Amino acid sequence: MTSGLLSLVIAGVAFCGSHILLSSTRLRGSLRDQLGERGFLLIYSLTALVIFAWFVAAYERAPTVPLWPRQRWTALVPVLVMPLASIFLIAGYTTRNPTAVGMERLARADDPAPGILRVTRHPVMWAIGLWSVSHLIANGDLSSLLFFGLLAALALGGSVMIDHKKQLALGGNWSRLAEVTSNLPFGALIAGRTRLRWREIGLLRIIAGLLLYAVLYLAHPIITGVPVMIS
Repeated sequence: MTSGLLSLVIAGVAFCGSHILLSSTRLRGSLRDQLGERGFLLIYSLTALVIFAWFVAAYERAPTVPLWPRQRWTALVPVLVMPLASIFLIAGYTTRNPTAVGMERLARADDPAPGILRVTRHPVMWAIGLWSVSHLIANGDLSSLLFFGLLAALALGGSVMIDHKKQLALGGNWSRLAEVTSNLPFGALIAGRTRLRWREIGLLRIIAGLLLYAVLYLAHPIITGVPVMIS
């Protein structure tokens, strides 16, 4: 393994490990008791930001080792997937969610799953997961497999871990939430356990998501130095 790939692996393990250590071990409770909820979230966010910057820098320096050829259909995957991911991201961040930190009380509401939560109760995690998997497919090289693969595993695996923690934390209210939602996008809708309420999602969130997608698409060569190749 070259030094560039080794650095990427180390940064990726540090990024995923720090998330798990600070969110799913006794250290979380200890830090929260000492620092308070806001203090802990500040430390958590700063740690994640610094290590993610390291992870991105390691990815940019890693050598390109092709695993499969880039083709038109692979380039089209993120073009087609990212509009949904962008809507998930905007709607997820602007919708009150019982699975979010400190928001457990929302599970007691008459409607514990408004708007986008009836599509998936983890819209932000799935936005990251869809972004990661679609770009992994489009790039088709070893460093992208490591970078985007670890991000996808952390996001989608994290949604399962959140469900486990919230099931314990919410008690009887968890069954009310789980009945009308699903982790897998559109799962509860396909199963007929809930109905989509477009008005609760709101046209503004959809437009904002599509605008975000348009900005990311047009700025892709500036942000990454790589044009979107679909021709």
